[in-house]
Amino acid sequence: QVQLVESGGGLVQAGGSLRLSCAASGRSFSVYTMAWFRQAPGKEREFVARITWAGLTLNYADSVKGRFTISRDNAKNTVYLQMNSLKPEDTAVYYCAASRSLGGLGQSSYDSWGQGTQVTVSS
Repeated sequence: QVQLVESGGGLVQAGGSLRLSCAASGRSFSVYTMAWFRQAPGKEREFVARITWAGLTLNYADSVKGRFTISRDNAKNTVYLQMNSLKPEDTAVYYCAASRSLGGLGQSSYDSWGQGTQVTVSS
């Protein structure tokens, strides 16, 4: 099993930026497909961004494309989510997820999850 710990959330004004980090331990980080999901109050958890182990394939939800960037540093066992031009609609708990294989865009394909970090964007 792999353990994931998110950090970097907080309260920001609309138009601001945050960088989320997800540190992994327990297994080889480089073989995992990594993704970010988010869940707003009263809503279902939704896909945000995905990156394969070598960083050659990137996927984003339409709602964040052009504003968010996912990246990873396998040597540091860390995946990042750079969030720019934040909107109030981005307010949610953000979760890091890992798959031992080629995890897709659905949450059911991921084996490990972090505890989540709160992102709040004020208008």
